[in-house]
Amino acid sequence: MKFVDEVRIFVKAGDGGNGAVSFRREKFIERGGPNGGDGGNGGSVVFVANPQLTTLLDFRYQQHHRAKNGENGMGSDCNGRGAEDMILQVPVGTLIRSTDTGELLVDLSAPEQRYVAAQGGRGGLGNMNFATSTRQTPRFAQDGTKGEEVTLTLELKLLADVGLLGFPNAGKSTFISRVSRARPKVADYPFTTLVPNLGMVQYKDNLSFVMADIPGIIEGASEGVGLGHQFLRHVERCKVLIHLIDLGAEGEGREPLQDFDILNRELEKYSAELARKPQVVAANKLDLTHARERLEALANALRERGIAVFPVSTATGEGMQALMDATAEVLFTGRTDKLRVEPPAKPASRTAAQKAPARKAPVKKAAPRKAAAKKAPAKKAPVKKAAPRKVAKKAPAKKAPVKKAPVRKASAKKAPAKKAAVKRAPAKKATPKKAPARKSSAKPVRAKGRRS
Repeated sequence: MKFVDEVRIFVKAGDGGNGAVSFRREKFIERGGPNGGDGGNGGSVVFVANPQLTTLLDFRYQQHHRAKNGENGMGSDCNGRGAEDMILQVPVGTLIRSTDTGELLVDLSAPEQRYVAAQGGRGGLGNMNFATSTRQTPRFAQDGTKGEEVTLTLELKLLADVGLLGFPNAGKSTFISRVSRARPKVADYPFTTLVPNLGMVQYKDNLSFVMADIPGIIEGASEGVGLGHQFLRHVERCKVLIHLIDLGAEGEGREPLQDFDILNRELEKYSAELARKPQVVAANKLDLTHARERLEALANALRERGIAVFPVSTATGEGMQALMDATAEVLFTGRTDKLRVEPPAKPASRTAAQKAPARKAPVKKAAPRKAAAKKAPAKKAPVKKAAPRKVAKKAPAKKAPVKKAPVRKASAKKAPAKKAAVKRAPAKKATPKKAPARKSSAKPVRAKGRRS
C-alpha cells in the first residue's frame, strides 16, 4: 500500500433545512391556524483518530467531502429530518491545519479522539413558531443557515517511541526486522527504504514499544538532496533515537565519525528540539573485517566527547541485547547513564590548569614593576615645572626703580634719610603727595615775615 503523509482537502458541512409555511385544513375546523414544521439541521464534518490506519491514502484520491443537508419542514407540525454527521477517519498522530492561515487546529494524538472541522447549518423555524395573539396567521418561515466550509491540510506524524536514524544502507531496515515483526524491503543498495516503517518490539518483562524506521538522511538534505527532510517529522514524537553508524561504508570521503557529525548537523537544521533528544549510538556491521578496524578509532573519538558507543551487527545479532537494554532503560526510566562515558582527557587538563597559574604569576608581578618604572618620569614632572619658576626672573621688574633712581637722587639732596623710608613704604603712598606738604609749610613762614 502506498504511503501518504500529507494531503490537502476541502470539507463542507450540510446546510440546515428551511421552515415550512402551512395552515391546518380539516373538516369542521375553521381557522385551524399555522402548522408549518421546522427544518432539520445539516450534517457536520467530524475527524476521528483510528489506530488501525497508518496512511492518508484515502484522502489523496478523494479531496472534496460534503455532508448532507437537513430536510425542510412540512405541514401538520412535521419537522424536517436532520442529516447525519460525516465521519472521516484518519491515522492517530494526524495534524489538521488551516490551509489559508497555516494555524494548527488540532493534533489527533489519541485513539478515538474527535474533532469537528465544519459545523452543520441550523434548521429554520416554521410559521407555527411565529403565531401570536395579534398575528394569528403568519405567512412566512425561517430559512436554514449555511454549513461551514474550509480547506484543510492533513499532516501525519507517526506515533513511535524509538526512531532509527542513519545514512542510507546503514542497516536500519535489517535492525527493525530483527527486533520486531516488521518486514521492510532489505537490499544492498542505498535508499532501499522509501517510506517509514513501524514495528512493535516485544521487550522482556511484558514491556513493548513502537519503533519507526525512516529513509536515510544524507548531507544536504535540508536543501532537498536525496529524500530531504520530508520524513523526519515521523521521529519528532519519538522519545529515544537510535543512531546507526555504518562502519563498513565505502566511498570517497566516507568516515564513520564524519557521517555522525553530518547527520547531527542535518537534524539541528531541521529541528533543534529533535537534535536534543537522547541518542543511542550504535556502530553497525561488525561482521565485516575492515569495520572492526574502524571501531577503535570511532570509539576513542566519541569517548573524548563523553558519548558511549554500542558495537553491533544487525546481520548476526552481535551486541543487539546490550543495545536494546540501554534503549529500554532510557525509554522507560528516563536515565541516560549508559549513554555517557567519562572522557579520558580530564587528568591532562588538570595538570595544564595547575601549570597555567605558575606561568601567569611572574607576568602579573612583572606588570607592576613596569608600571612603577613608568611612574618615575611622572615624578620628574614637577622638576620640569620648577624651570619656569626660575625663568620667572623679576629682575626687569626690579629695574623699574632703577629708572626712578635719578628722581630719588634729586630728592636725596634735601633729605636722604627720608627717601630710605620711602622705599619701604607701599606703592600706594606716592611721593608727590608729600611734596606739596613741604611747600605748604614754607608759605606760612613767608606770611609771618610780611606781617612783622
